[in-house]
Amino acid sequence: MLEWIDDITAFIFLHDAPQKADILFIPGNCHAEPSEYAAQLYHSGYAPLILPSGLFSVTTGGFDGQKSGARRYEGRFETEWAFMRAVLLANGVPDRAILHEDEATFTYQNAIYSRRRTDAEKLTVRRAILCCMPVHARRAKMYYQTLFPETQLLLCPAPGTAITRENWMFEPDGIDQTLGELTRCGSQFHDILREITL
Repeated sequence: MLEWIDDITAFIFLHDAPQKADILFIPGNCHAEPSEYAAQLYHSGYAPLILPSGLFSVTTGGFDGQKSGARRYEGRFETEWAFMRAVLLANGVPDRAILHEDEATFTYQNAIYSRRRTDAEKLTVRRAILCCMPVHARRAKMYYQTLFPETQLLLCPAPGTAITRENWMFEPDGIDQTLGELTRCGSQFHDILREITL
């Protein structure tokens, strides 16, 4: 494999082993896998609370319905949060363990509004697990780490997804999504970096 492909893989597809944490974060999405994996981690005792975050994508202006996952979740979901909550409930997570954030329309807002929610709950988040799609791991970490600078963030992307660190370079959609993430990791952070460093 070309070295620069390995470099892109290592940069985009972050992955940590789960550890005991204060909370599980799920950035807004239309895929069942991150919420299903968060439910598994919850039942394994890794965190007592889960905070899914999301209204819908700013680019579509509405919730487009479930995009992937081996199991289909029926219902009318007005928001990403409602969909993720339904997945969590269907996988045995009690409602009391699910926090509510349904205003965010892009990943930076997921992080901003998640921070507002944990602050409102007076939660001290020393360590958090971030459950997302594998190709979204780097950008999600960049945003959440910006809003939770004092927190150890563990990236635990959902297993069983179509695009993985092993196959992205062999699939047209994998190439498009991965290189798209690489581009966004540069293009979306100009103002943020100026704010926090200058």
